[in-house]
Amino acid sequence: MKSKPSFHIGKVPIYGDTIIAPMSGYTDSPFRRICRDNGSAMSYTGLISEGVIRHAECERDLMFFPEERPIAFNIIGRDIDVLEQVSRKSEEAGADFIDVNMGCPSKKVVLKNQGAYLLKHPQLIAKIIKRLTSILSIPVTAKIRLGWDNKTRNYLEVAKIVEDNGATMLAVHARTKDQGYTGVADWDAIGEIKQILRIPVLGNGDIKRAEDIDRMKKHTGCDGVLVGRAAIGNPWIFHRRNREEVSAEEMFETAKRHLNYMIEFYGPYGLVLFRKHAVAYFKNTP
Repeated sequence: MKSKPSFHIGKVPIYGDTIIAPMSGYTDSPFRRICRDNGSAMSYTGLISEGVIRHAECERDLMFFPEERPIAFNIIGRDIDVLEQVSRKSEEAGADFIDVNMGCPSKKVVLKNQGAYLLKHPQLIAKIIKRLTSILSIPVTAKIRLGWDNKTRNYLEVAKIVEDNGATMLAVHARTKDQGYTGVADWDAIGEIKQILRIPVLGNGDIKRAEDIDRMKKHTGCDGVLVGRAAIGNPWIFHRRNREEVSAEEMFETAKRHLNYMIEFYGPYGLVLFRKHAVAYFKNTP
């Protein structure tokens, strides 16, 4: 661990500048643990919705191991009262931060008027952030995209609203909702946001190799970098190592440890769930 924090979220020090991004279907507890083992500076849960206050079986979404900390609980929704209940439940479960998801472009999410849908309603964002920062004792953060589409790139307005209403960190995926994960991420936009905010800014988008991390930081001035798909099958990227720099022995040992984490968390079914990770680990391996 570094002796000096790279930045703080509220009063919480973050040791390191490279972090596993929240990814639906991937950032469960075992994957967060393997990424933390390999240098991710903190963790984000998967999407946490009102299910955790309605259905007992959804409480698994709140489970984590101490070594995953600091951990942000990634909440999603649009009803302020419901989001307050979800946030309180998350705080009780041990969250270090509450992160409001305003960037998920998934069709099933935006059809529920959640995720990136909120970017079309800046004043609703203001009310959500203000409510949560006023009632929680832990920091509130947010993750956004650049806008709904290229005609409504309102990221500067939204970024200021997030900061002005008490959030202590902002993560920016440098694409619009309409882009999804296609096209080129606009790193210039991350730089613009960084220049107008006082709170830490994390950049996200088009980190494909280890060298892209420092390239984004230099280009944007961001405080940290979120790595998403590039970490699947390559958790060593958080130590700025590319896949080809990892020995076969280390790859197998890491994959085995990840599998053990899966079985510890899910029981025998963890072996089935590990298959998507196995494909990524052993891609191009004879």
